[in-house]
Formats: sequence, structure tokens, C-alpha cells
Amino acid sequence: MRPILTVFFLSFIAYASAAIYQQCANGKTVENLDEKISVSRCTKAPCRLKKGTQVDVTMKFKTDNDVKKIRNLVYANIAGIPFPFIGVDNTSACPNIYEADGKTKASCPLKGGKEYQYKSKIDVLDIYPRIKVVVHWELVGDNGSVLCFEVPARITN
Repeated sequence: MRPILTVFFLSFIAYASAAIYQQCANGKTVENLDEKISVSRCTKAPCRLKKGTQVDVTMKFKTDNDVKKIRNLVYANIAGIPFPFIGVDNTSACPNIYEADGKTKASCPLKGGKEYQYKSKIDVLDIYPRIKVVVHWELVGDNGSVLCFEVPARITN
């Protein structure tokens, strides 16, 4: 009986401490990713994205080098096919960049080695189907990925 309880307890701890956000397979690896990313009303995976609402996304990051421009790469991965998030994907991220305090507006170009925050809102459109997806969000600079994460999500009514 004791081994069964031990296995159950260890399984519960592993489940409870599971990361919400995942590293991208081909993006820059970020230490303590769950501490650097915040998606409003998402406390566990899959994040519930309710149609007709806006979701706040905040990312804390540091660039390795100076970056002149930075853009968003945001899509929902459905059965291995990327579907871009309208109005966010392939747009400039520069207007959404703040100093590390999260209050003082920064903007591009960004200095290498300096802490920044990215803040954005994403509309969960009524036309989106109710479905499970993996949201891919990447900030891409002059020299490639600056920050990238993926999060399992469910679009709901």
C-alpha cells in the first residue's frame, strides 16, 4: 500500500508543478520561462481563450545583441498547420516594448543585455472555432529569435 501512495504523491507533485509555457523547438532557450511569461486568466494548461474577449500577454526578456527591429510571429498550431492570429502575426513588436519596470515606454532599437517587457493584447475572435490549439508566440529580431514560447490552449464560447 505504501508504494502505491508514494507513486500517487509523486505523480501529483509532478502534475501540480508542470510548466504552463513550453520552450519552442527551434527558438531561443529561456531559463525560468514560466516566470517570464504571463497570459491573462491562464493559471494552468491548457489556457482557456474565450471567444469575444481580449487576452493580455506579457513577456520579460533580454536581447543578446542590439536589435534594430523586432516583430511578432504568432499563430495557432492546429494539427501541424500554423494559422496566424489576425492583427498580431507579422506586426512590429516595437510599439509594445517597455523598460524592465513595465511602465516606461521603450521602443526600438533595443540595447543588448538590457531587460525589457513586451505587453500586448490579442483578440479571440468570434469566428475562431472551438478547438484545442498550441499557441506559438515568438519575438523575432535582426539576428533571429529573441524570445519564443508555446502554450496549449482551448478556444471556448
